[in-house]
Amino acid sequence: MNKLFASAAFAGGLLASAAGPAAAQETIPLTIVSGHPEVFLWVKHMHETFIPAVDAALAETGEVKIDWTEAYGGTLVRLGSEAEALETGIADIAMASGVFDPAGMGILNITYAMPFGPTDPEMVTGAVEDALYSVDGLLDQITQETGVVYIGGGVAIDGYNIATKRPLNTRADMDGMRIGGAGPNLAWLDSTGAVGVQGSYVSFYNDISTGVYDGNIGWMTANVPARLYEVAPYWNRIDFGAMYIGGLGIAERVWDGFSDSTRAAFRAGAEAYAAAFFEEQAAKYAASEKTMLENGGSEVKMDPAEREAWIAEMRNPITAWRDAALARGEPVDAMLTAYRDTLAEGGFTFQRDYLAE
Repeated sequence: MNKLFASAAFAGGLLASAAGPAAAQETIPLTIVSGHPEVFLWVKHMHETFIPAVDAALAETGEVKIDWTEAYGGTLVRLGSEAEALETGIADIAMASGVFDPAGMGILNITYAMPFGPTDPEMVTGAVEDALYSVDGLLDQITQETGVVYIGGGVAIDGYNIATKRPLNTRADMDGMRIGGAGPNLAWLDSTGAVGVQGSYVSFYNDISTGVYDGNIGWMTANVPARLYEVAPYWNRIDFGAMYIGGLGIAERVWDGFSDSTRAAFRAGAEAYAAAFFEEQAAKYAASEKTMLENGGSEVKMDPAEREAWIAEMRNPITAWRDAALARGEPVDAMLTAYRDTLAEGGFTFQRDYLAE
């Protein structure tokens, strides 16, 4: 009902605008949402960069003006339900992310299925988006399945590592340890003897301090603001790699009503959004690392031979993710190949060729 009503109202607005004077500017109400609060960079730059950039691009044509409603931090939609909110008409624009919505956007979790990849977030994002755009029919299939149009603005989290109460020099040091992490990350602990425990940044600090687990899988620019160095001072450089979390998506029912110039404005806004995200992320990483080291934290580099054995002996991490994508009828093998090969062309080769097994 909401979807039909929203579509009818949007179409009616277009007709009303077309019937008026040729120079009349159309105003479209749009709601942009996130289950995360603005403390996360990918949400912060929705407000600080994406919206102003879209407005500036639209102002050049004078064709359309957006009346924005912003709802972050779960005030309108809960985390992981963003795609559903776009499809049902509750919202219009959000982050399209497989990490937080594996049921609807699981195909976007490719980097989580291929750990020990590049640590450069921009390199990872570029390779993922190359796969999304180059695999024939993939983006159209995502839209058909979810009602969401991917418009770019892809971003990746800075490299994942493990923060713990004691240093991890070898895999033997991990045996029996309980490590908190999100669902896709816990499979990375295979072959180490560590036990993965479901957790998040909402609970990491308290859970580590009270002994629920001994550390967490996370990334620097989130660990340091959460002050996890106080309870898990060892930042163990496992180098799982930077992880792509998604890009900006807009409801298909809205996108279909846009002119080419309006679509171009939104894509320009997405491009500006990603550029601003990466610029601030790089600055925050350096500042966060400095803060951690100045406040009692320390970095530990796992023995390279131990890391190599870990990678070689873990169960193939792409298997379950690939099987789920194949069950949905998605061109997952073409996407995996495109991602791997794009990285290779850029100078990065996975130590283990997961696709060859």
